[in-house]
Amino acid sequence: MTTDVVVLLFGGRRLPAGLRDLPVVGIDDIADRRRVLVVGSHADVAAVLTHLLRAGRLDVEVGHVRRPWAARRARTAAAQRVPLIRDETGTVIVGAAEWRGDPLHGEAVVDDTVLFDGAVTAVRIEPTRSMPGLRAAVVGRGRLRWVTGRAAQLGTDGAQVVRDGVPAPRPVRRSTFYRHTEGWLRVR
Repeated sequence: MTTDVVVLLFGGRRLPAGLRDLPVVGIDDIADRRRVLVVGSHADVAAVLTHLLRAGRLDVEVGHVRRPWAARRARTAAAQRVPLIRDETGTVIVGAAEWRGDPLHGEAVVDDTVLFDGAVTAVRIEPTRSMPGLRAAVVGRGRLRWVTGRAAQLGTDGAQVVRDGVPAPRPVRRSTFYRHTEGWLRVR
């Protein structure tokens, strides 16, 4: 018998009491489920969404259980379709991404708005819960001035990309984060 709701545990985390009666599965066993509850970090949720995106299964509801008291709500709350933000490699972000440099030289735009042209410390990109889908800001210039849009693009002589706290293995000269054509079903 296939259970519609399953749990994925990451990073040696313990199974919250409110989820103990649900099966714990591996990431390869989630595509045929109705709802997946992720006990882990933003990077772990992003890995699950990347897997579902590549499998063409963005109809699977995904809940993020960060605290034990949130387990019951994650089981029963309604899912809402929200923008899915990915990059040119097909990797999803859930919390935030950054372009970093020492300094970061180049130009970044959000849709048609120039975010910076020259040198900055870093740029932060975050998904939004509603359209157009993302926001970006230059880090290190005092208060963040957010620019919202569908896509953020960077051209540089070398940047470190960090997705949900996980650095990419090598620097890049170009990077783009953008709203996918289909959102994901977020359980809150």
